[in-house]
Amino acid sequence: MIVSKNVSLIYSDKTQALVDVNLDISPGELVYITGPSGSGKTSLLKLIMGIESPTTGTLSVLGKSINDSGMMGIRKIRRSIGPVFQEFKLIEGRTSLENVMIGMRFLGIKPKQMKAVANETLENVGLGHKKLSKVENLSWGESQRVAIARAVARKPSLILADEPTGNLDYDNAINILKLLKSFRNDNTTVIITTHATHLIKDEQEATFIRVDNGRITIERRYR
Repeated sequence: MIVSKNVSLIYSDKTQALVDVNLDISPGELVYITGPSGSGKTSLLKLIMGIESPTTGTLSVLGKSINDSGMMGIRKIRRSIGPVFQEFKLIEGRTSLENVMIGMRFLGIKPKQMKAVANETLENVGLGHKKLSKVENLSWGESQRVAIARAVARKPSLILADEPTGNLDYDNAINILKLLKSFRNDNTTVIITTHATHLIKDEQEATFIRVDNGRITIERRYR
């Protein structure tokens, strides 16, 4: 699924974001990446998405090399990834339903089927009653659920969620984590970055990775 060997990332301003990262994540894993703000969690997700390329080392995602894939290859990889970043990037003036459908526009699905899948996914995230609401009229939590629906409607092999509980109270944060975990199965890996370790302290079946100053310092696997 994801294999990195001695991966480092240095940004153009000479900031060292990641140092010597080695990972081997299998299909169907639930992975929590923890660490303080600025530790390199988001940079790692950017590498996996192909937004950044390794400065040194090798990285493969879904069996494809990020190092050797051109822009067309990266786009193909991204079709199998469902990202949920802190900036939801929903399109204002469009409904929740339309935003979810937009997320499927490059998958070659017929419009009628696309609409049916979008409707079903919004129901699954508890927003069926808001499907015709313009996204600018939604609460922050509702907008987040639309972003999650958009990510999972495409039936991705990999779901990446960057600090999905950052602006939520405890109960809503737990509900969002439960929602994200519900999409994990034998073929779908879910990776969640968070600094809120108190929310995941009771997890029994997950991989825990800690990043400090760009280095992986702790890795625990429970299966």
